[in-house]
Amino acid sequence: MQHADVIVIGCGGVGSAALYHLARRGVSTVALDRFPVAHDRGSSHGETRIIRQAYFEHPDYVPLCRMSYDLWDELSAGYGKTLRHETGLLEVGPEDGVVVSGVLGSASRHGLEVERLSSRDVARRFPGYVVPDGMCGVLEARAGYLDVEECVRAHVDLATKNGARVEIGVSVLSWTARGRTIEVETDRGAWSADRLVITAGAWASSLLSDLGVPFEVRRKPLFWFHSPSDAYRADRGAPAFLYELPDGVFYGFPDLGDGRVKVAEHTGGDAVADPLEVDRTQRPADELRLTDFLAEHLPGVTDRVAAHAVCMYTMTPDEHFVVDRHPAHPEVVFAAGLSGHGFKMASVLGKALAELALDGATPIPIGFLGAQRQALRTR
Repeated sequence: MQHADVIVIGCGGVGSAALYHLARRGVSTVALDRFPVAHDRGSSHGETRIIRQAYFEHPDYVPLCRMSYDLWDELSAGYGKTLRHETGLLEVGPEDGVVVSGVLGSASRHGLEVERLSSRDVARRFPGYVVPDGMCGVLEARAGYLDVEECVRAHVDLATKNGARVEIGVSVLSWTARGRTIEVETDRGAWSADRLVITAGAWASSLLSDLGVPFEVRRKPLFWFHSPSDAYRADRGAPAFLYELPDGVFYGFPDLGDGRVKVAEHTGGDAVADPLEVDRTQRPADELRLTDFLAEHLPGVTDRVAAHAVCMYTMTPDEHFVVDRHPAHPEVVFAAGLSGHGFKMASVLGKALAELALDGATPIPIGFLGAQRQALRTR
């Protein structure tokens, strides 16, 4: 049986960050993953992820977002490549809706700079973006995007330079706590460790079944459409975007220099029974949802598909993360159920998990994400 001080199960967005922070602490650490680094079979792929601070989902995320900005920039410096890009983010919706009121509430509470825009203001500033009647916009200038696969590669690269190991092609079957030792059974033999970090994404449910949290995995298609218009070019000032509409929440990214606009729906998504068997085909119904959205709100983008991918959300009942120590086994820590909005904070969540694993506590304010909150047990 092979041994490490700490085993990390899953080396995606948060797992790779945990690996990096553990390796920097000088402990023997190994990550186990069935897929290669920065793969496209889970939740941490698709070229880009939005990063923002004025968090409409809950103001308690704002300190984590602020710390994430610093950690992504620190990682960029160590890796020698910029990973975080500020394009701005235009968020559109009813003034009393979830998004606009949530952004303004978080900004007010935490002293963040956001700009309120009327539909006329948006038409003047960003002529390619249409705001429906009765809606308005908020612009967060310091928001933007992360290079998602490159962020994972950067964490792994610097972790391995600090002595960490990554074992790919390894399927984890189960884990067991035996006193103070954790044993991990895989299809390539058993491992033991003093500490275990579970960051298994869409596979978290089987590894954390004793928590009683009903994780739901959803299929989420991503599309890139050809865009000949300068109105959507990031280098001409076009921002990333998010629209709260009566039929769903849609988001996307401007043309980053390749003549394509990426767009996806944040809401909805078919339930996935087995993450290994998710349907990755390009469905006409998925495409139609997005072309209808574009025709109405970004009319200069064509309906010609340039690329397509499928990722997965792992949802909790209240759509907030679960980050904690295992209630029965304090040697085990985990992050799960990021609910489609967690990658931007992967850097700080990885650091929090490393501190929980090695120190038993973290000064990072993650208490509101604890596994024992009542909302996780109600639907």
